[in-house]
Amino acid sequence: MKFLIDNALSPQVAKRLLEKGYDAKHIRDYGMQRASDEEILELAKKEERILISADTDFGTILAFQKERVPSVIIFREAPRRPELQVALLVKNLPLVGDVAYRGQGF
Repeated sequence: MKFLIDNALSPQVAKRLLEKGYDAKHIRDYGMQRASDEEILELAKKEERILISADTDFGTILAFQKERVPSVIIFREAPRRPELQVALLVKNLPLVGDVAYRGQGF
């Protein structure tokens, strides 16, 4: 499973996911800190990555574009500390991971 971590979350999220064996990159790894949401979605789609963010705009953009990919995981009212965000994500991946990875939506 491959992840792209948006600028709304710490690069530590990507680092900790990597430590747990996941293929994870932060948007800063691409030097795209100032990229538009559309550019970030396009990158995630191109690289077949699940986008992880705290920015709810991504879901809205996908809905307006009537797109199913890339999948997006939004952290809303989640812990602020990266290690807790990663723990929450990893704990729930067995429930949503396959569906999110195939872009089937929920």
